[in-house]
Amino acid sequence: MCVEKSKTQNLNYACMVRLPVPRTVNSNSKFLSKKNQCLSLLKFSSSIKHVSQIHAQIQVSGLQQDTNLLTELIRFCSLSPSKILSYAQSLLYHSLVSLPSSWNFLIKVYASSDTPKNAIRVFHRMRKEGVGPNNLTFPFVFKACATCLALEEGKQVHADIFKFGLDCDVYVNNNLVHFYGSCKKVLDACKVFDEIPERTVVSWNSVITTCVENLWLGDAIGYLVKMRDVGFEPDETTMVIVLSLCTQTGNLSLGRCIHSQVIGRGMVLNCKLGTALVDMYAKSGDLGYAKLVFDRMEEKNVWTWSAMILGLAQHGFAKEGLELFLKMRESSSILPNYVTFLGVLCACSHAGLVDDGFRYFHEMEHKHGIRPMVIHYGAMVDILCRAGHLKEAYNFIVNVPFQLDPILWRTLLSACSVHNVSDNDGLVDKVRKKLLELEPRRSGNFVMVANMYADAGMWEKAANVRRTMRDGGLKKMGGESCIALKGSIHQFFSGCFSQDDHESIKRLLGGLNLHMKMVNIP
Repeated sequence: MCVEKSKTQNLNYACMVRLPVPRTVNSNSKFLSKKNQCLSLLKFSSSIKHVSQIHAQIQVSGLQQDTNLLTELIRFCSLSPSKILSYAQSLLYHSLVSLPSSWNFLIKVYASSDTPKNAIRVFHRMRKEGVGPNNLTFPFVFKACATCLALEEGKQVHADIFKFGLDCDVYVNNNLVHFYGSCKKVLDACKVFDEIPERTVVSWNSVITTCVENLWLGDAIGYLVKMRDVGFEPDETTMVIVLSLCTQTGNLSLGRCIHSQVIGRGMVLNCKLGTALVDMYAKSGDLGYAKLVFDRMEEKNVWTWSAMILGLAQHGFAKEGLELFLKMRESSSILPNYVTFLGVLCACSHAGLVDDGFRYFHEMEHKHGIRPMVIHYGAMVDILCRAGHLKEAYNFIVNVPFQLDPILWRTLLSACSVHNVSDNDGLVDKVRKKLLELEPRRSGNFVMVANMYADAGMWEKAANVRRTMRDGGLKKMGGESCIALKGSIHQFFSGCFSQDDHESIKRLLGGLNLHMKMVNIP
């Protein structure tokens, strides 16, 4: 502590002492000495006051046009813990001479900050000042455009990479694929990827991620197969991406195949990869393997615990999920996050623990500082509805402190149907009106209301609802199902015969039907 204090005092003293002004402009040794003094002082800086004092010394010493010194000042302001970005921006904008690296530092930090649009503004100023961007500039600009979904600005920057001859740079193109993927322009992302002359594993990971995040799941699997065919071995990131794909499609067989490859290639079961495996197995319903991977992980983070807790809760193991949550709080220093509490509330719902659900909901915000999201309010509505506390659920929804989500009302309306609520107090009618106000064009809502009236024997009201649907041009959404066969997902829609082999499927079903009739013949 004394040493730190001494360093700070020396710095303050040194900064406040004016360095001698050079007598001759050609005195290179003196300039170099003063430059080294400034660089040395900059290493011990800890506040904007220190930086401004060093900057003042640079000015009076005639070193204001030294691009290396300017770059170091920008680098310190951008990368220091306090991140003095406004001061760094001011230095850069008022400099007479600057290097691309100075601009890159500032763009990089803004791109990763809470104000990514500033990175785009700095890039435009860089171009205006006539400073040529390089292959380290564009990736950070594309990252900023991806974060704030600035599609038009990103397209303009895409044109710039051709002007500066960087259209074949793999690092730039990898980030360009990510940008288009983030903006939901999957075809553009795939086009950029297909035109990359020399790809890396990161290139393949970028395009597979784009397909997975935009639910182009068949294309994601296609790119994975092509990746292997051209000689690229998937790395840890690839495995995590594909496991995410398996989770979304419920493709447990592919997930097991990926797990076997992880084991066969001797990959370390680190926190990131282990969590992806736990999440895949848990959401696919194979809780035995999920628990096996979870127990074998030496390092776990909050996402690992949350994946296991949520998996147990969603598949009816409410007691085990809550016990695991208590174990997490008692045996580790890891604090729960919003996903953890979603799992806990889901467990309370399945176990019928209304009071515990309210207690955890209260703890989430007032003890852990986690503001409840729509999905948490939905979980609380589900807790109340499953327990048959429909009036409490209605009052709870009415008091939600933000714009109401139709899902909450739909959950309550469905619960009214399940519990055969008589509408003596007008609850069903209130919920129906609220839901149809929020979603007047959703056919599923009208179908649900019509079915409720029909179940209650109120045929005239049911007919009126269906007439309203017909007059408004609304149609009931067709049923959908899917099967996994030989690693492929086949989707089927009610009333749709677009499958090429639907005739052979019909013949097979006819044969099975005939066989069942023959078996039942006495």
